[in-house]
Amino acid sequence: MFELKPADHSDKRATYSLLGKQLEALLHGERDFIANCANTAALLWHSLPDLNWAGFYRLAGDELILGPFQGKPACVRIRMGKGVCGTAAATRKPVLVPNVHEFPGHIACDHASNSEIVIPLVKNGDLLGVLDLDSPKLARFDALDQAGLENCLAVLLAASE
Repeated sequence: MFELKPADHSDKRATYSLLGKQLEALLHGERDFIANCANTAALLWHSLPDLNWAGFYRLAGDELILGPFQGKPACVRIRMGKGVCGTAAATRKPVLVPNVHEFPGHIACDHASNSEIVIPLVKNGDLLGVLDLDSPKLARFDALDQAGLENCLAVLLAASE
């Protein structure tokens, strides 16, 4: 059984350092990508404050399809280049949005969401999908969150086939 250790959320660097270690332990010995995405989403959901959605969209053809997540039911399919997730996938670059209501073409799966961060999952040059985190709090995410989440995704990708 895996047990979460509480993090001091006043220090984001320490929070993400602990999360990276916890994720390595949680994924140790498991190679299945979907199972590892599910546990990664659950760990982020239970470890980070002020989230109302945490999960993955996987690339299938020319669209993103809902993958493992925590939170309210979500949009199932997102076209490449559409919304925050589709933009991050199309550009293969993280997209950090302080206020989703000001993002052109934002797809509102949950009207309670006010800020969002999406980070592409790229392994060996191939786009696998994206990690998407939403918050009801405006400007919830910053560069420290991006760096910490990118580290968590590096752990996920290294552990998975």
